[in-house]
Formats: sequence, structure tokens, C-alpha cells
Amino acid sequence: MAMTNNDISGGVVHELPEDLRQALASDAEALAAWENLTPLARNEWICWAISVKKPETRRQHVERVRTELKEGVRRPCCWIGCIHRTDKPISPSVQWVLEKRTKKSS
Repeated sequence: MAMTNNDISGGVVHELPEDLRQALASDAEALAAWENLTPLARNEWICWAISVKKPETRRQHVERVRTELKEGVRRPCCWIGCIHRTDKPISPSVQWVLEKRTKKSS
């Protein structure tokens, strides 16, 4: 039975945004890889894709999710991770990065 657009799994904290849903629905290989991920891994990809400021960067991230899944990449590379999870504290190294970002934008 074919999976419908609404049957695509989300993450543990983040809902699957429509732009990423459409990208996955349009590519059977990427969708199969997506559904093979753990909910935490899907959450990381969603958070990575939506945690940017510019629409163009978001489009690039959504496209990278699709292509990197097909390459076998299971989590976004070189990213601090989802800071929206409440099931664990933010690590000291991630806290340091967030504090540096806050100081730069001040």
C-alpha cells in the first residue's frame, strides 16, 4: 500500500513542516530513508531545516535533507542539535555555542 502525504512520520518535538513533507513525498527513495530513521533522527533533520532565518537557506536545507537521505546520511552534519527537546538538558558544549551566538548578535 502506498504511503499518503499525511502518513509521513515527524519527529519527537517537531511536526513535519509542509515544505519538507512535499520534498519527501516527491522522492520515494528519500521517503523510504526518512521512514527508516528513528524519531529522534527525524527530529534532528526537521529542526536543522527550520532553524534558519532566510527562506532561501531553508529551501537549500530542505533539498539537502532529501539528497543526503538518499546518500545514506542519517543526521545533519556539523550542527549542534535540537535545542527544543525537553527530555534532556542542553550539553555544556551546546550551551557555550548558544552563548557565543547571543553575544555576536548583541
